Amino acid sequence: MSIAHIIITILAAAMVGFSAVSMFAGAAWVVRPLADYGVPDAWRPWLATAKAAGAAGLLAGLFVPAIGAVAGICLVLYFAGAVITVLRARWFSHTPFPLMYVAPVIGSLALGIAA
Repeated sequence: MSIAHIIITILAAAMVGFSAVSMFAGAAWVVRPLADYGVPDAWRPWLATAKAAGAAGLLAGLFVPAIGAVAGICLVLYFAGAVITVLRARWFSHTPFPLMYVAPVIGSLALGIAA
């Protein structure tokens, strides 16, 4: 495991964890776009829990690599779903936001595989 892998993984977990906390807290800059995309409000706690679990899994992956790999793959699928949701809602200008969160996750996965 390299220093780069550790740093990127911690960055990815922090970003995804921040996103989860923001969703749990009901931050307007998170909740309003979800409503605009047509995501039911009842899904918000489940989506936030998935992000929080993914962030925790990335950190656990520093000690048990298989857990980190599974968490990373699940987060990539989660954010792929987010991109699809944004595109289906035709909010093309919002597409970079889920990509911004998934980029360090993909970096963590790539560095973990390379190690």
